[in-house]
Amino acid sequence: MQLRSGLAQKLQALSRLTEPLDTGGSGHEADCMRRTSRLVLVITLVAASLISAGPRANSLTKQPASVYRARRVALAEKLHGGVAVLFAAEEPVLDLMPYRQDEDFYYLTGWNEPGAALLIVAPAQQAASPRTYKEILFLPTRNLRMEKYTGEKLGAETADAAMKAGVDQVLPMTALPGELNALVAADRRLDQSIWTQPASPQARALIGFVRTSLGQDADESARDVTGLTQQLRVVKDEGEIALLRKASDASIQAQLAMMKAIKPGVTERALAGVLWNGWLGAGCERASYAPIVGSGINSTILHYSDNSATLESGDLVLVDAACEYSMYASDITRTMPVNGHFTDRQREIYNVVLGAQQAAIDAFVAGKSKINDRDRKDPDSLDQAAYNYINTHGKDLHGNPLGQYWLHGLGHMVGIDVHDPAQYPAVLKPGMVFTIEPGVYIPEEKIGIRIECVFLVGPDGKLIDLVAGLPHTAEDVEKAMHAH
Repeated sequence: MQLRSGLAQKLQALSRLTEPLDTGGSGHEADCMRRTSRLVLVITLVAASLISAGPRANSLTKQPASVYRARRVALAEKLHGGVAVLFAAEEPVLDLMPYRQDEDFYYLTGWNEPGAALLIVAPAQQAASPRTYKEILFLPTRNLRMEKYTGEKLGAETADAAMKAGVDQVLPMTALPGELNALVAADRRLDQSIWTQPASPQARALIGFVRTSLGQDADESARDVTGLTQQLRVVKDEGEIALLRKASDASIQAQLAMMKAIKPGVTERALAGVLWNGWLGAGCERASYAPIVGSGINSTILHYSDNSATLESGDLVLVDAACEYSMYASDITRTMPVNGHFTDRQREIYNVVLGAQQAAIDAFVAGKSKINDRDRKDPDSLDQAAYNYINTHGKDLHGNPLGQYWLHGLGHMVGIDVHDPAQYPAVLKPGMVFTIEPGVYIPEEKIGIRIECVFLVGPDGKLIDLVAGLPHTAEDVEKAMHAH
C-alpha cells in the first residue's frame, strides 16, 4: 500500500512551510503571517486526515461471526461443487472519500479493511479429487510505515488472526494463486466452476494468472458470483433489519431537523448540511447516496444533486436523502412548501401522490405482489396499482391525466446497498425490505412531488413502515415545519 496521494501532498506542504524563512525585505512580517496561516490550515487538514484514517475509522456494528460464516456456507451450497473468489474494495483515492467495503464481501465476512480476498471451496464428493468445505481469508502484506498514519492492520502473521477475523483460516495474499492453482490442478473440471466478481480487476488478473500457470486459456471468463449473492441478500435476517431500522431512525430525525430549517432565502445546500449534521451526529458513517434537495423547477429533476439554488416563497422543495448505519441504508423522500403552507394546487397533487402510495400499500399481498414492474401490465404489480390511481385522479393544466408525469418505477430493494440487488420485477416475501415511492413531476407548474417510504415485509406477511415516524400527509408536513 502506498501513501495516499492527498495525505502525501499535505505532508509535503507542511515540510515546505517549516523551512527557514528569508528575513530580508519589507514584506517579511506579512509574509510570516501568511505562512503561519497556511501552516495552521495544513496542520488542521493533516490532523483531520489522520483522525479519519485512524484505527476506529472503519469501526462498524457487526453481527456475530457465526452469522457471516453461515452466509459463506449458504453461498458454497450454490456453487455446485465449485469455488468462489471475492475481493475487498480498494483504498479510496482521495482523503475525503471514506472507505466503503464491497457489499458482497462485507455481507459474507463483516470485514471492513481494503486489500483482502476470500476463497470459498464448496464440498464435492463426486469430483476427481473429493473436496470438503473450506474458507480462507487472504490478507495483504502489511505496510508498517503506512500504519503509522492509518492505524494498525491485521496481517496473516498476527496472533489469532483467524479468530479476530471470524474465519476458519487466514493466509497471506501471496498464497492465493497457489491455493487456487492446486485446487484446479487436482481436478481440471473445476476450472469451469470458478465464481468471481466480473467487474473486479483483481479477480480477472488472478484467474488469468492461474490459468496461464496451468497452461490454459487465460482469456476465458469465470462465472458470475454476484448472481448467487443476490439470492442470499434479498431476504434480510434479524440483525440486518435492526441495522436498517437504525439507519431509518437516524434519517427520520435528520429530515425532521431539515424540515424546521426550510424557509425562503435558505439554500438547498444549507438544507443538505442540516441533514449531514444529523446523520453524523447519530453515529452514521455516510449518506446512502448524494442528497437530492431540489426546490422550484429543480423538484421536477429526478436525480438533481447540484443543490445550489436558493429557496423561494411559493415553491416546493423535494428532499430525497437518507443515511447508512454500519453499511445498511435507508431511502426517504419528502416534499415540503418553502413558506410552510401548500397552495391548493400543490396540496391537490401531493394528495394524488400520497393516494398512489396508499393504493400500492392496500394492494399488497405477501408472496404475490411484485415491485418495479416497468411495463405495469401484471395484475400483481404494485406499480400498476399506484399508476392507476395517479392516472385517474387529477389533471394537468390542459385537462390530461397525470400518469404521463410519473417517470420512474415504484420502488426497489434496500439493504447494504440503497439499491440492493434483486431480479425485477421482484415478488415480495417476508424479510424483504423495499421502497414505495410514487411521484408526479410537472415542469410547466414547477411542481415535483415524491413521497418515499421504506417497508419491511413482516413474518406475518404484513407491511411494516420503517419510516412511519416521519410525517406523511400534507397537514402533518406543515405541522412538522412549524414545530419548535
